[in-house]
Amino acid sequence: MRWFGFGFNAFGQICIHEKIIKGTDAVKEIKVINPTELGHVDRSGSRQGICMQTSAVRASWSRRASLHLDGEGCVCLAGFGAVTSKECISMAESRGCKDAFISESYLTLSFPGRVESWDLENKKETPAWSMEIKTQPESSDMPLNLPLVPGGYIATKPPFYQSLSPHLKAKSLALGAEHAVLLSATGAVYTWGLGSHGQLGHGGLTSEEQPRAVEALWGMAMSCVATGGWHSVCISDGGDLYVWGWNESGQLGLPSQALRKAQQQSGQQADVSTSPRENPQEGEDDKEVFISIQAFPALLDITPSCEIKTVSCGSRHTAVVTSKMSLLAMDAHFFGELMSVIFIISYFLILATGDLYTWGWGEYGQLGHQTLSSDEPQQVEFFREQQMCVVNVVCGAWNTFAAVVKEEVANA
Repeated sequence: MRWFGFGFNAFGQICIHEKIIKGTDAVKEIKVINPTELGHVDRSGSRQGICMQTSAVRASWSRRASLHLDGEGCVCLAGFGAVTSKECISMAESRGCKDAFISESYLTLSFPGRVESWDLENKKETPAWSMEIKTQPESSDMPLNLPLVPGGYIATKPPFYQSLSPHLKAKSLALGAEHAVLLSATGAVYTWGLGSHGQLGHGGLTSEEQPRAVEALWGMAMSCVATGGWHSVCISDGGDLYVWGWNESGQLGLPSQALRKAQQQSGQQADVSTSPRENPQEGEDDKEVFISIQAFPALLDITPSCEIKTVSCGSRHTAVVTSKMSLLAMDAHFFGELMSVIFIISYFLILATGDLYTWGWGEYGQLGHQTLSSDEPQQVEFFREQQMCVVNVVCGAWNTFAAVVKEEVANA
């Protein structure tokens, strides 16, 4: 599995230009518009082998943590604090870790039996905080991933440990700028925190101190949740995508008036994804309905019709991986010895291919295509052109990281 990144790169969290390493006056590559494979550079400036064994990527605004679970497990850091020496610094203290979670100031590591938070702005050789946790059996039907830990979750800043009611039966948790979205084992969605932009999905703009069920989704089992700075998304068991919260930059995939005005002021030509509907039916109003805040979940369709496998959100952009089913006809011919009859048995093999779609704010190239910003999902053509199947996506605040395999491997 190979990882690619694109978007905001001011701190080298995606890649470092050789001239920067060598100390010349070259301008830093702040924007990485074309997906670039993640690698590392040693202290001498020579590029080493691509990180082929990266199991997962975690990202914040200025940093990237690559989790390597092959062998004993470790975390490599890139971005702010690492750009002057190496593109990816292996953190010795992470040896043996099983999961990682990164914010602007802290790196949280999960080990069997304990969890630690390291202050990234402090060079101390001991963690800023640690806590013993109950070791989960490897055969567990519902293993917890950070920021979840047994009995609660780890916040992005002190106090780190926050308890959760056992009645929630938390399966996964996504933390936004000032709100949280929790997925329970039953597929129910709970939200709490700041609600000023409708990001809690309760139909209003009020905040919630405790987890509250999103009633509009009640009765529909969800399989995945994600949060941006001020918006939230989830995927149903059937592969449908639901969005709510702030839509100022089109991050919900709904018509955004602020985005259209910004494009007009900058002289950017509107494309199909941001142009008013053509040829309205007789009697219909040609006025388009714009949405600034969507205070309750809305079903978002992606064209062509497909199921959504996974989703991630940046501060003001969204990225999804689709599961497109294709049918491959195969014929088996059986010849009868006594009869000149050919029996043809046709059957179909279902193949899954993953495409990456992005939308929202794209000023730094985090959408992966030439459109700066878009309020309609658009496919990242790079991976299709390279015959790559996208299997996972992780967003930093202003950038995007995608895990891919070759199509023949995905279809094997």
